Amino acid sequence: MSPAAEDPKPQFALRHRLLGLVEKVLDRPGAGPSLAPEAALSELGVSSLKMVSLMLSVEVEFDLSIPQNEITPENFRSINSVEALVRRLLAAEG
Repeated sequence: MSPAAEDPKPQFALRHRLLGLVEKVLDRPGAGPSLAPEAALSELGVSSLKMVSLMLSVEVEFDLSIPQNEITPENFRSINSVEALVRRLLAAEG
């Protein structure tokens, strides 16, 4: 078993960082705990302009370049889907 599989902290750290980015984009400091990870970001108040801001923030925060083919509504539907995208891209950089 890999160290990451044994220790849940990295998973929670990534989620925490994503929640912080969403809070910033929404201009709602401290809202993280009330944001349902499975809720559609559009329902949380993320407009198309804020979605672009979130995408750019994710690239900076995680030192990633999101490929054009990964910039899809499915990958940016919810906090869960953004988290899955980030995990996939980080693993690919491995």
